[in-house]
Amino acid sequence: MKNLKITLISILLLLMSIQTIKAQNEVNLIAEFSLFYESYKNKDYKSAEPHGWIIIDTDPSQFLKYRPFKKMEDIVTFMHDSVATTKEEKDAYTAKAIKLYDRSVEVGAKDPEYFIMKKAYVIEQWSEATPDEKIEAYLTALEKNPNADPFYKDHLGLLYANNATDENGYKLKALELYLKLAEEDSENETWNSRITDLAEDMNQLVEYMKKAWDLDKDNMEKAWKYAEMCSKAEQFDKAIEPLEFLCAKSPEVVTYWRKLTTLYQKVGRTDDAIKAYKTLIELDPTNRDNYFNIAIIYNKLDQLSVARSYLQKASKASDESWDLPVYLEAQLYEKAASQSGSFEFMDKCVYKLASDTYSQAARIGGSMSSSASERVKALENSIPKQEDYFFRKYKSGDVIKIEGDTYGWINRSIRVK
Repeated sequence: MKNLKITLISILLLLMSIQTIKAQNEVNLIAEFSLFYESYKNKDYKSAEPHGWIIIDTDPSQFLKYRPFKKMEDIVTFMHDSVATTKEEKDAYTAKAIKLYDRSVEVGAKDPEYFIMKKAYVIEQWSEATPDEKIEAYLTALEKNPNADPFYKDHLGLLYANNATDENGYKLKALELYLKLAEEDSENETWNSRITDLAEDMNQLVEYMKKAWDLDKDNMEKAWKYAEMCSKAEQFDKAIEPLEFLCAKSPEVVTYWRKLTTLYQKVGRTDDAIKAYKTLIELDPTNRDNYFNIAIIYNKLDQLSVARSYLQKASKASDESWDLPVYLEAQLYEKAASQSGSFEFMDKCVYKLASDTYSQAARIGGSMSSSASERVKALENSIPKQEDYFFRKYKSGDVIKIEGDTYGWINRSIRVK
């Protein structure tokens, strides 16, 4: 009895296999594709559609190189948009489009990212889904294809903006999205326009960005965007906190430190700016601007000797055509002489050193050449005259060392002409 039961099951399975093979053989996919392709080529979409669905539903794998899914998309879109299509038919084609996109990914059609994004677009544009459902469709698609065309990201942004409430936080999400788009394509005015439309003024934008960061305090991207928005709004004091956070999180990133040094200077935190510049120099010792910028700070602090040492490092880190460090060094000498409060012979010698250094800058032929030549001319009445040298028994070619308590840091000499 047991053997008879096994035999009956085997026979049943065999019959089922025969029926399956028979059903598959009843569909001649080659013929179906030929009919589909010819009708599609002749733009007889109504005739092409049923043959296309037979291929899509059965086994499209052998025809993928002919892009049947893209052709079926053309057909479905045409039929959906036709003026002769009723509301019920449009709804049916919406469902067909979604089914088509899902099937394309399932069988491994070419450009799956395209079909994933188009599914989200169809859900937004054709369906009666809720705003939240449409947003979720785009988020799902963008998660799988983060480099999608900005066209789709813009649609998501508009969904956020048009459905924002105080509770759902969509306005903040829209702002973050458009700020990122603006960062990626700064020349596209659409993104800046969208940002402006989202807020009444720059202060509100700053508050939005602060809220976004406060809600996700370890998010470095949100910290950077908040800092950038503060800077655009010229709220430099507020921009410091997120930049300090970024520098602490990624102390090796030069961009963060460079931005932070600028902010410290803008708000008058000189000591912090100096520390930040020294960190920048450690991170990027070949960057001439770091040496030059810290020299400017020390000059303003009247620490002329330190300022000069950084100017010299700036010159070493640059090519020979950069005359700005030499020009500023000349300014240091001129400043020292003018601050002495007297106009004695040694003061005149320091003015001569300034004049000689300006002449050196002018010979380099850089951007400061003209200004340097003007300073040489302006100092003509401040440098020693021939009688000054004569009364002190200096003759042409003699070397005079710059000396005195005021000028001890200079440690330079001039030569009598």
